[in-house]
Amino acid sequence: MDFGSILIQVKKGDRAAEKALFEALADRMLFLCLRYVKSREDAEDLMISGMFKVFSNLVHFKEAHDHGFINWARRIMINECLMHLRKKNCLVLISEPVHEIPEDGIGVLEKLDAESLLDQILLLPAGYRTVFNLFVIEGLDHPEIADLLQISVGTSKSQLSKARQLLQRNIQKAGINYVRYKTI
Repeated sequence: MDFGSILIQVKKGDRAAEKALFEALADRMLFLCLRYVKSREDAEDLMISGMFKVFSNLVHFKEAHDHGFINWARRIMINECLMHLRKKNCLVLISEPVHEIPEDGIGVLEKLDAESLLDQILLLPAGYRTVFNLFVIEGLDHPEIADLLQISVGTSKSQLSKARQLLQRNIQKAGINYVRYKTI
């Protein structure tokens, strides 16, 4: 979809263009919200409130390329999710005992299909899940995460490390089978 032309129409008040833009974004933004909150109902509410903010602030969006618009909308959704977690006091960064997990050269996380990995991510405590999503999936660096969550860079790094270890341990405990890709 060419967001540039549709954004021009939306800014002019074209209702059909608004609907087309909403439909183009809705599934991807709902999936993003589902990575941060466990409840589908909460994710849907967050997606709707985030979309409201996207449409309300569209007049301030100036970039001409699709990639910039998607990133801008994603950032709004992420902020909605983080505000929700803060309001519900779910964004508690907890301490988990660190256990050494043997490495076989290929990380367990890289071997899972997307659905199984998402299921395991949703089982993480909210603090671990949030840092993991921001770093691994959203591509933010530790200083950015620390600023967003109002924590230290060291805490961000620690939470990511513990999230990865807990994910690997839970995956191993669950006995999830994964496909090992052979290199040719």
